[in-house]
Amino acid sequence: EKDEPGEEVRVTYRELLELTCRLGNTLKRQGVKRGDRVTIYMPPCPLAVASMLACARIGAVHAVVFAGFSADSLADRIRD
Repeated sequence: EKDEPGEEVRVTYRELLELTCRLGNTLKRQGVKRGDRVTIYMPPCPLAVASMLACARIGAVHAVVFAGFSADSLADRIRD
């Protein structure tokens, strides 16, 4: 559901799987592999969910940081 009342995005399981696989392949092409650490900095949306699933699918450890943090706080979370 978006910030505006009544606005929502619907995604089927098939669409989510296809997006997850595409993102996983993109991450692999960028050199991300099993055991690598990935920080996902996105607002809550279907793409963020697919990104988390893509990381899990290829075995990359991932952390999710949502907007609203200062630059220092964001840097601390990435280092952690």
